[in-house]
Amino acid sequence: MVKELIVKYNELTAEQFIELWQAVGWGEGPALEQTRLAMEHTLFRVSIFDGDKIIAMARVIGDMGLDYYIKDVVVRPEYQGKGLGRMLINEILKFISENGIKGTDIFVELCAMPDKIPFYKKLGFDFNEAQRLMLFQKAK
Repeated sequence: MVKELIVKYNELTAEQFIELWQAVGWGEGPALEQTRLAMEHTLFRVSIFDGDKIIAMARVIGDMGLDYYIKDVVVRPEYQGKGLGRMLINEILKFISENGIKGTDIFVELCAMPDKIPFYKKLGFDFNEAQRLMLFQKAK
Protein backbone atom coordinates (compact mmCIF):
# COMPACT_ATOMS: atom_id res chain seq x y z
CA MET A 1 0.00 0.00 0.00
CA VAL A 2 1.44 3.34 -1.08
CA LYS A 3 1.37 5.92 1.73
CA GLU A 4 2.56 9.21 0.31
CA LEU A 5 5.15 9.57 -2.45
CA ILE A 6 7.76 12.20 -1.67
CA VAL A 7 10.43 13.26 -4.19
CA LYS A 8 13.70 14.57 -2.75
CA TYR A 9 16.63 16.18 -4.50
CA ASN A 10 20.28 15.78 -3.50
CA GLU A 11 19.39 14.18 -0.19
CA LEU A 12 19.99 10.50 -1.02
CA THR A 13 22.37 9.15 1.61
CA ALA A 14 24.97 6.44 1.23
CA GLU A 15 22.96 4.22 3.57
CA GLN A 16 19.79 4.64 1.48
CA PHE A 17 21.76 3.99 -1.71
CA ILE A 18 23.10 0.71 -0.32
CA GLU A 19 19.65 -0.26 0.99
CA LEU A 20 18.15 0.08 -2.50
CA TRP A 21 21.14 -1.64 -4.11
CA GLN A 22 20.46 -4.65 -1.87
CA ALA A 23 16.67 -4.48 -2.34
CA VAL A 24 16.97 -5.12 -6.08
CA GLY A 25 19.37 -8.02 -5.61
CA TRP A 26 22.58 -6.42 -6.83
CA GLY A 27 24.50 -8.00 -3.97
CA GLU A 28 25.92 -6.57 -0.78
CA GLY A 29 26.69 -3.22 -2.34
CA PRO A 30 29.73 -0.98 -2.32
CA ALA A 31 31.55 0.03 0.85
CA LEU A 32 29.87 2.74 2.92
CA GLU A 33 32.84 5.14 2.75
CA GLN A 34 33.10 4.66 -1.02
CA THR A 35 29.37 5.33 -1.41
CA ARG A 36 29.52 8.46 0.76
CA LEU A 37 32.27 9.86 -1.47
CA ALA A 38 30.23 9.03 -4.58
CA MET A 39 27.15 10.80 -3.18
CA GLU A 40 29.24 13.91 -2.38
CA HIS A 41 30.54 14.06 -5.97
CA THR A 42 27.32 13.23 -7.79
CA LEU A 43 26.00 16.20 -9.79
CA PHE A 44 22.35 15.47 -9.04
CA ARG A 45 20.52 12.84 -7.01
CA VAL A 46 16.80 12.23 -7.05
CA SER A 47 15.07 9.84 -4.69
CA ILE A 48 11.48 8.83 -4.09
CA PHE A 49 10.06 7.82 -0.73
CA ASP A 50 6.83 6.11 0.26
CA GLY A 51 6.37 7.82 3.59
CA ASP A 52 9.80 7.35 5.19
CA LYS A 53 10.76 4.28 3.11
CA ILE A 54 13.22 4.80 0.24
CA ILE A 55 11.69 3.18 -2.85
CA ALA A 56 13.54 4.61 -5.87
CA MET A 57 16.66 6.54 -6.81
CA ALA A 58 18.74 7.77 -9.71
CA ARG A 59 21.77 9.96 -10.05
CA VAL A 60 23.76 11.72 -12.73
CA ILE A 61 27.47 12.35 -13.02
CA GLY A 62 29.24 14.49 -15.59
CA ASP A 63 31.07 17.66 -16.45
CA MET A 64 28.13 20.14 -16.48
CA GLY A 65 28.95 21.10 -20.07
CA LEU A 66 29.25 18.42 -22.70
CA ASP A 67 28.51 15.11 -21.03
CA TYR A 68 26.18 13.63 -18.46
CA TYR A 69 25.93 9.99 -17.47
CA ILE A 70 22.84 8.59 -15.76
CA LYS A 71 23.70 6.07 -13.08
CA ASP A 72 21.98 3.75 -10.64
CA VAL A 73 18.34 4.04 -11.69
CA VAL A 74 16.73 1.76 -9.12
CA VAL A 75 13.10 1.12 -8.20
CA ARG A 76 12.19 -1.45 -5.54
CA PRO A 77 10.66 -4.47 -7.28
CA GLU A 78 7.29 -4.09 -5.58
CA TYR A 79 7.03 -0.50 -6.91
CA GLN A 80 8.11 -1.21 -10.49
CA GLY A 81 5.61 -0.65 -13.30
CA LYS A 82 4.06 2.39 -11.59
CA GLY A 83 5.86 5.15 -13.52
CA LEU A 84 8.57 5.82 -10.95
CA GLY A 85 11.45 5.04 -13.32
CA ARG A 86 10.02 7.45 -15.87
CA MET A 87 9.65 10.06 -13.11
CA LEU A 88 13.32 9.64 -12.12
CA ILE A 89 14.57 9.98 -15.70
CA ASN A 90 12.35 13.01 -16.32
CA GLU A 91 13.73 14.71 -13.19
CA ILE A 92 17.29 14.06 -14.34
CA LEU A 93 16.61 15.32 -17.87
CA LYS A 94 14.98 18.43 -16.40
CA PHE A 95 18.09 19.05 -14.28
CA ILE A 96 20.35 18.64 -17.31
CA SER A 97 18.20 20.91 -19.47
CA GLU A 98 18.05 23.62 -16.80
CA ASN A 99 21.79 23.52 -16.07
CA GLY A 100 23.22 23.17 -19.57
CA ILE A 101 24.37 26.00 -21.81
CA LYS A 102 21.24 27.38 -23.45
CA GLY A 103 20.85 26.33 -27.08
CA THR A 104 23.55 23.63 -27.02
CA ASP A 105 23.25 19.88 -27.51
CA ILE A 106 24.28 17.85 -24.48
CA PHE A 107 25.34 14.20 -24.66
CA VAL A 108 23.36 12.11 -22.15
CA GLU A 109 24.14 8.44 -21.86
CA LEU A 110 23.46 5.45 -19.65
CA CYS A 111 24.12 1.75 -19.52
CA ALA A 112 21.17 -0.61 -19.22
CA MET A 113 20.71 -4.31 -18.72
CA PRO A 114 19.13 -5.96 -21.78
CA ASP A 115 15.72 -6.40 -20.12
CA LYS A 116 15.57 -2.64 -19.33
CA ILE A 117 16.43 -1.44 -22.86
CA PRO A 118 12.77 -1.25 -24.04
CA PHE A 119 12.00 1.05 -21.09
CA TYR A 120 14.79 3.47 -22.00
CA LYS A 121 13.95 3.34 -25.71
CA LYS A 122 10.40 4.51 -24.85
CA LEU A 123 12.01 7.53 -23.19
CA GLY A 124 13.98 8.43 -26.32
CA PHE A 125 17.31 6.73 -25.66
CA ASP A 126 18.88 4.75 -28.49
CA PHE A 127 22.07 2.87 -29.31
CA ASN A 128 25.15 4.35 -30.92
CA GLU A 129 28.09 2.50 -32.43
CA ALA A 130 30.22 2.63 -29.26
CA GLN A 131 30.81 -0.47 -27.19
CA ARG A 132 30.98 -0.18 -23.42
CA LEU A 133 34.30 -1.18 -21.96
CA MET A 134 34.97 -1.48 -18.26
CA LEU A 135 37.73 -2.18 -15.81
CA PHE A 136 37.63 -2.43 -12.04
CA GLN A 137 40.71 -0.70 -10.61
CA LYS A 138 41.66 -1.59 -7.05
CA ALA A 139 42.33 1.49 -4.90
CA LYS A 140 45.57 1.29 -2.90
